[in-house]
Amino acid sequence: MTATSTVALSVQIGLRIVGIWPNAPYALLFRGVWILTTSIVQTCQYWWIIVHIGNDDLSHLMDGLSVTLEYSVMFLKLIILWLNSRIFYDTLAAMAADWRKAAISEIYTMTSKANLSRRFSNVIIGLHSAAAFSYGIGVLVSHTDNYDVDGVETPVREFTLKLQLPFECNESPLYELVMSLEFLHQLASSAMTGVLNSLIITLILHTSGQIDILCDALRDISPKKIDQHLAVSIMKELIGKHQKIIVFSDKIEKIFCYIALIQFLSSTFVICCLGFMIVTSINMQGSDAIDSSALMKAIVFYMAATVEAFIFCFCGEYLSAKSKMIGDAAYNSIWYDFKPNECKLILFMILRSQRRLTITAGKIMDLSLEGFTSIIKASVSYISILHAMY
Repeated sequence: MTATSTVALSVQIGLRIVGIWPNAPYALLFRGVWILTTSIVQTCQYWWIIVHIGNDDLSHLMDGLSVTLEYSVMFLKLIILWLNSRIFYDTLAAMAADWRKAAISEIYTMTSKANLSRRFSNVIIGLHSAAAFSYGIGVLVSHTDNYDVDGVETPVREFTLKLQLPFECNESPLYELVMSLEFLHQLASSAMTGVLNSLIITLILHTSGQIDILCDALRDISPKKIDQHLAVSIMKELIGKHQKIIVFSDKIEKIFCYIALIQFLSSTFVICCLGFMIVTSINMQGSDAIDSSALMKAIVFYMAATVEAFIFCFCGEYLSAKSKMIGDAAYNSIWYDFKPNECKLILFMILRSQRRLTITAGKIMDLSLEGFTSIIKASVSYISILHAMY
């Protein structure tokens, strides 16, 4: 079946659920539900951190803090996306226009990018959902410790999320009800994080598809093969297409600029917390009491957090590399067959392509694989310091 959209069905469903998809029914209702539920969860999470800070085990505190921060990042991403909904709608409209106006020779390139987008989206959403599921299972299997209340041994009951609730819910059936609601909310939030990460990949892949089409057209154009006036006319159309790519890239930058900044800062801290949990869980092996459940939770969550940081940095690097191809393709075109005054058209495109298309983190720094390396380096340094303190 031929693809007619670069956005995967799983991403479309996720965007409808958060009320950001154009003309989606009950969009305001969905937004209100997400704001209400996430605000309640975040309040209880930060309340738990305030109550337990300085009084709890450091690894236990890192566990709750990392999950709390991931929730905050997801919520901030949604808020930024809601505030930039008009730009996002314009971006989707531009993508739809590219599909409508695509020539037969361009369909194959756009379809291959769309299929690649679908694969990446499903894998990323699946990874985040698996991370939340594994985290919940890890909590369930960790109920092995006991504490003594009035001479009676009672099992310690942990929850999927570290929440300071205003009521006692350690007894059945209230415990099972709260546990189920927490698990479902965490699973939905993790899947939504995957949707938002898949969205930037989708937009970047669509941009790269348009760049490939532009580069192919530049290589094929030649005044000797077609009429001189037609070649000049085609060249002007390609300049217009180049400008559309630049505008489309600027819209992606406006949507994800501050999302990337939040992601860049939070990933450093979250990877640090999870890495510390992994190190402390492994070190417990020396006392024959390795915390396998905590280790399983931390490893899967660590992988998801690392992939999340890598996605943003790789997207920035990939977009920059693809934008350089435009200048190379224009230079390798048969520009010398044009008249001197017509060569200026190609010269302008070469000059404009020297300014790379990129995604920045809060307009402070470009996202790149070098930035991802700096995140990992900083996180490992923090892990070493925390481990030495512990």
